[in-house]
Amino acid sequence: MYVEETINKYEKYINPAQAKLFRFMGLDSVEAEASGWIIKDSNGKEFIDCLGGYGMFALGHRHPKVVEAVEQALHTMPMCGKVLFNRQMADLAEALADITPGALQYSFFVNSGTEAVEGCLKVARLATKRTNFVAAKNAFHGKTMGSLTATGRDLYRDPFKPLLSGFTHVEYGDADALAAAVDENTAAVILEPIQGEGGIIVPPAGYLAKAKEICQAKGALLIADEVQTGMGRTGKWFGVDHEGVEPDLMACAKALGGGVMPIGAIIGTPDAWKGLIEAPFLHTSTFGGNQLACAAGVAAIKVMKEENLLERGSEAGAYLKAGLEKIAAEFPSVITEVRGRGMMIGIELTKEGAGGMLMSLMIMKNIIVAYTLNNPKVIRMEPPLIMPKEVIDHVLEAFRDAVAQTADVIEDL
Repeated sequence: MYVEETINKYEKYINPAQAKLFRFMGLDSVEAEASGWIIKDSNGKEFIDCLGGYGMFALGHRHPKVVEAVEQALHTMPMCGKVLFNRQMADLAEALADITPGALQYSFFVNSGTEAVEGCLKVARLATKRTNFVAAKNAFHGKTMGSLTATGRDLYRDPFKPLLSGFTHVEYGDADALAAAVDENTAAVILEPIQGEGGIIVPPAGYLAKAKEICQAKGALLIADEVQTGMGRTGKWFGVDHEGVEPDLMACAKALGGGVMPIGAIIGTPDAWKGLIEAPFLHTSTFGGNQLACAAGVAAIKVMKEENLLERGSEAGAYLKAGLEKIAAEFPSVITEVRGRGMMIGIELTKEGAGGMLMSLMIMKNIIVAYTLNNPKVIRMEPPLIMPKEVIDHVLEAFRDAVAQTADVIEDL
């Protein structure tokens, strides 16, 4: 009764099409509680979370140290009054300046990834006095108006046109195309270090470094969209760290809240921040930087350090990827490629219909995965960095079985 009531409320008050899709995919239960890598539904069934909230649960669900920090803030001052100094916000800004690359120093806190991207676009315009941007085809930067304009898939863009002017999209990974697109009117280039929703696309070696060189030569800023790749997801603090690239602006969110609170951050160098230093209230947020969210962010960074999660996530990700590559070699009729870094892995399938089938089969085996938004042919796995090898072994065994079942019917897809 509880489940049916919930689904009926979705149909009546949220979105009937969404409810229908969830039912079709076998997601006809209600999440009740979670801990670590386990989500338990209202019937007591346990699911292994290999989706990780699209990268949010780097520390797993409900990490006790993050929960403790948030509870402490809850019982003192949970929301920011905005007229006095906020210690939790100051501590988180300092912590981010410590772990981000290069001269990134100043932070402005928001509530989500798309807000962080919007802020980066505004800060870049303010700093350069220029109006244009270059982004990548197949990119995903969010779905609010500015970030949607930067996003590189027409499926999400077309219903809302006309979008913002001044945006050019070039092929991701093509440094020559990028160089040709950046000119004296370009405020910034915005790139994901790995395209997440685009299908876990890892760029060619040296591409991000070349992008930085192009920006410097043309007087434009480089914005790194680390919403999904940040906070250890790829085996380093941030995706740009794999090439030693120092962006001018960074958008961060998802895992920054430790899987407990929603929070995003716009992080910039002193040069990029000069417009906001001159006029600090040109960009504001009522809820951004609240004590609950900032306490979660500080705790998350401490946990990452204390529990050695960069190394653990890198090793676990390599182990998972190697296991998936063996399955891909065994079933080439189903899988064309396994790619990614750390605990950010994409499995590209030979046929688009196979994505939904594999997702449903894995859910039937109590393992949560999903395909990427821009490319339904790619199944993504972004488990918590804390997931142990014995759990990964179980996931691999279940995935191999699901792929084998898919192989039996793939000719009909």
